Formats: sequence, structure tokens, C-alpha cells
Amino acid sequence: MLNLPLPILPTSGPRWFVPPIPSGDSDPSLAFALTLSRRAPADLMSGRAAPLVLARFATLADAMLGAIDLAEGIAPDAAPELLAILDRDDRLVLAGAANDHAVAWCHPVTSAAQARGVVTEASQLRAQAGRASAWGEPDLAQRLRHRADLLDGRLVDPLWRAFAAWALQVAA
Repeated sequence: MLNLPLPILPTSGPRWFVPPIPSGDSDPSLAFALTLSRRAPADLMSGRAAPLVLARFATLADAMLGAIDLAEGIAPDAAPELLAILDRDDRLVLAGAANDHAVAWCHPVTSAAQARGVVTEASQLRAQAGRASAWGEPDLAQRLRHRADLLDGRLVDPLWRAFAAWALQVAA
């Protein structure tokens, strides 16, 4: 999973507030898009669950800085927001959770076998979340779904795995 544990804080208000990102651009020809996951039930049921593009950037480093700029605008007591950086073909390059003025990046899987393990674990967590929801434990279900989403963030496209791992090492 992640090297840095993230506390799951309850949401108390509009979850999908998106602060402006001054360094981004909306030019679709730029290579990297910083996106925000849309997990609201209305979006899922209506088919609008595609990620919300917040800004586009020419380089991965700029997109990572844009994510940090976004994290600085999130209230300290807000729940973590799942961000993803996609390339122009909508392949996952990097994902992470933004909260409390920082982004905890998900380390990409290194092999197909590791990816299968991550998919299995995320599926098990979602099944547990469904059971927790049926038992009347919505907070536990939300935490389990969030953990599953963080695991999904490790499923970087095979084309980008080595480069994303290298970018995280350089950023550290």
C-alpha cells in the first residue's frame, strides 16, 4: 500500500470543492492532466463518473507541483481528495491523496503479478465495504473504499511505471 498512512477524516460539508490552480492550463494539447476522482453517487449513477480535469500541464513535474498547489488549498480538516495525473491518452501516470497541504503519492506497481495482487486486495476491501455498509457501518465502509481507491492508484499504466517510480524518487 502506501508508505505514509493517511487518516480518514469524516466529511462535514461539500466534499467536491475544488480550489483554483493558478499554474495549470486548459490547453488539451498539453501532455498531462491533473484530475479529481468523481465518486458522488449521482455521478456514478448518471454515467458521469469520468474524472474531473482540473488543469493540464506540459510536464509531469509541473503536474505534480499543480497537485501540491491544489493540496495547499484544501482545508486541514477536510477528507483526502484522490488526485490522478493522466497522459493525453487517459492512461494513469501517477495518483495520490491530497490532504493537509501535501500529496501522498501512491507508489506504482512494478510488475503484472504485483498488479494482480493489488487488484485482488482492492476487490476484497470493496467487498468488506459492502458488508460494512449492510451492517450499518457507513464510516467503516467509507474508509475501506478509500483504502481500495488508494490501492487502485498504484495501478499505473505499464508504459509509465518505471518513469513514475523514478519521478517519485527524484521528488523525495
